[in-house]
Amino acid sequence: MAEKDRPVKVSIFGTDYPIKGEADPEYVENVARYVDEKMREVSRHLSLPSTTKVAILAAMNITDELFKERAEREKTLAEMEEKAAEISGWLGRELMEDAP
Repeated sequence: MAEKDRPVKVSIFGTDYPIKGEADPEYVENVARYVDEKMREVSRHLSLPSTTKVAILAAMNITDELFKERAEREKTLAEMEEKAAEISGWLGRELMEDAP
C-alpha cells in the first residue's frame, strides 16, 4: 500500500481521526496540529461546554486569518502591478527618447 493510500491518524482536541487523502502525511499532521492548537486556544479563553462550539469558534478564527492573508496578498499584488506599470511606462519613454 502506497504511503498516501494509508490514513494518517491525527488527534484534534482529544479525539483521534484517521485522515485519508492525497496530501503528504506530514502536511496533514501539521494541519491537524494547527486546528488542535486553535481549538485549545479558544477553550482556554472561553469556558464553553460544547466541543462543537469550540470547533465553530476555532473555525471562525482560522477563517479570519485566511481572509486577512488573502486581502494582504491582493493588496500586495495590486501594488506590484502598479509598480510594474510605472516601470513599464519609464522604459517606454526611454525607448521613445532613444529612438532615431
